[in-house]
Amino acid sequence: MHRDQSPLRARSAPELVPSLYLPIDQMIDEFTRQPITAKFRFDPDMPAVITVEFVAERGPGLVWRIGRELLHRGLTAMSGCGDVRMWPMAPGERRSSWLLLESQEVEALFEVPIPPLAQWLDTTYRIISAEAEMAGLDWDEFLMDLLDGPEAAAG
Repeated sequence: MHRDQSPLRARSAPELVPSLYLPIDQMIDEFTRQPITAKFRFDPDMPAVITVEFVAERGPGLVWRIGRELLHRGLTAMSGCGDVRMWPMAPGERRSSWLLLESQEVEALFEVPIPPLAQWLDTTYRIISAEAEMAGLDWDEFLMDLLDGPEAAAG
């Protein structure tokens, strides 16, 4: 099957799930928060991965690709390991989750409000269910995009 005729392309379109622009807080230290915007993007051609761009007020943004399931589970329980982890705040506090991103260059902790992210993720699952997200996936292209990013795939 030609990649332009994949079942994922045929049954959905990116505009069915608009990007979510979500105000979040980056924890600079234990007492200091910096408000920023996170842009969550869902691509029906890669439904298992959510692209999150942390939009800085000044300077370049930071882009991470995070598993949709990791984000979904992180709203209610500890999720992820290694470079990306997410877990809900303690009961009684605000309805938020902590999102921790770590790499050689970056370590960042964000407070993410649960209700708008949960609603947006539910919309993505209505477009492509968790059970169907791997159907019709071109694994070679998926891994190239995931590991190298779109710039390498285009080159």
